Amino acid sequence: MRTHRPGLLGETEVGTEVVLCGWVAALRDQGGVVFLDLRDATGIVQVVADPAGVEGGDVHEVRREWVLRVTGELRRRPPGTENPALGTGTVEVAARRLEVLNRAEPPPMRLDDRGGEVDEVLRLRHRYLDLRRPSMQANLRLRARVNAALRASMAAQGFVEVETPMLVASTPEGARDFVVPSRLHPGRFYALPQSPQLFKQLLMVGGVDRYFQIARCLRDEDLRADRQFEFMQYDAEMSFADEEDVIGVVTEAVAAAVEAATGRRPDPPDRLTWTEAMDRYGTDKPDLRFGMPIVDVTAVFAGTGFRAVQAEAVRALVVPGGATMGRAARDRLVERARERGAPGLLTYRVAGGDVEGPGAQHLSAAERSGLLGATGAGDGDLVLVVAADPRTAAGALGVLRNDLGRPPVSEGGVRLAWVTEFPLFEAVDEQGRPVPAHHPFTAPHPDDLDLLRSGRPEELLRVRSRAYDLVCNGWELGSGSVRIHDAAVQALVFERLGIGPEAAETRFGFLLEAFRYGAPPHAGFAFGIDRLVAILAGEENIREVIAFPKTASGTDPLTGAPTPLPAQHLQELGLALRVRPA
Repeated sequence: MRTHRPGLLGETEVGTEVVLCGWVAALRDQGGVVFLDLRDATGIVQVVADPAGVEGGDVHEVRREWVLRVTGELRRRPPGTENPALGTGTVEVAARRLEVLNRAEPPPMRLDDRGGEVDEVLRLRHRYLDLRRPSMQANLRLRARVNAALRASMAAQGFVEVETPMLVASTPEGARDFVVPSRLHPGRFYALPQSPQLFKQLLMVGGVDRYFQIARCLRDEDLRADRQFEFMQYDAEMSFADEEDVIGVVTEAVAAAVEAATGRRPDPPDRLTWTEAMDRYGTDKPDLRFGMPIVDVTAVFAGTGFRAVQAEAVRALVVPGGATMGRAARDRLVERARERGAPGLLTYRVAGGDVEGPGAQHLSAAERSGLLGATGAGDGDLVLVVAADPRTAAGALGVLRNDLGRPPVSEGGVRLAWVTEFPLFEAVDEQGRPVPAHHPFTAPHPDDLDLLRSGRPEELLRVRSRAYDLVCNGWELGSGSVRIHDAAVQALVFERLGIGPEAAETRFGFLLEAFRYGAPPHAGFAFGIDRLVAILAGEENIREVIAFPKTASGTDPLTGAPTPLPAQHLQELGLALRVRPA
């Protein structure tokens, strides 16, 4: 039906006859000549239609979003009429024939890139129209390039793509499952996979050695800007491998994806431990596109008489040029710090080589100069100080660091970082039992096995894991770990978690049985493709890079999902509903 694509036309085709198909993105009827912007997935080209010389019907009847087939000669635009904002802005099609392939009703919203200003529910209700917008077309094609680059990189590194099941057994770990009732086994349910975790470990036992998959995963969690019920996950597992092997493979795959999207490979990732990340940036997903590290100034105030800085830890953050910030803005910073658990926040302006602000008169000259020396703050800067326990102090300042310094996702390029040696346990519950920070097959650091064996709560919280995260521009892309393959270590971890032999068999029996037949040392990783593509597309919300996402409330305005089931269907499934009161 067509010989060329509108957005791909250029100077080399000038003078040739072209046949194009697409939608009318815009039209300008001058009363005589009609100018049409014809759009398809590749872009837009201007069509000039003189009613006196165009076959096929009355050009003046054409409306926006009608589907046309245009035959004509490609020519250069007259001097002075070029459009540098358009990829085809130096050429136009002089229409000889125009065929209406389909008429269209007026769309309920704008379909140019100002359509993003339209209410989101309206956009998702008419997503098939929203997808016509150039930015949505670009995002979906960007996503396709990322997926292709990931697949090519993994294949080149010797990985085999294997599909794992979508109907699985429910496990109690992680988020809530989406469940599917079984018609053949009334009263029993499948679960939709939260990840292929157990199956990819079984593949290692099966000798697949190097597995990967771009897998669909589903989790019944509250939605937010970087989370949907269903998402696509790059998933990988390696036998006879440790964290360095996995980090090397994933870094190469992500670099290939970034290059496919942007035309250049990212800089090598930064490396820091979880402790270093928390101390310097107050978060385990630091955005390294900008500076402003948190500084430990505890020693500066070791003998202070000022009660506001008498604490286990004192941390400081320098805001370059922040001394001009007004009182109201600084008060909002204080409230923000308190929201994050800090007992308070001291805000000091630097002027004339000294600090001034609330409580500054209670600091000695040595403390004031020590604060400036430790932080490197100069005239015109603002120094924020929190005194609390180490995690609270750094955490509060980490939030302020992001609030004050973090650039939009579309700025600053791509900055990757690997964060390693996460704690194996994140807390201790009221029964003195450790709360796992990861799934129970995450290997503890070999140097911390004695702490694990001790069983004392304070020592269990010091146990490091062999887990690692990949962070990009302050977004956690994904995580992975070296898995436990030693039966004695696995039994010890289960014991510490309060999972007895019978409970372990009930929850993970099929995996534990497989391990008894010779499990190789193995390690893996997974990250959310939606998040990576959103960053590369410069989008703040992953819904902008998903063809048919859900709203923030978890509904689908396009199909009306979730919907009730007919009584006959419920009966076939052996289900009866008891609706909770609103």
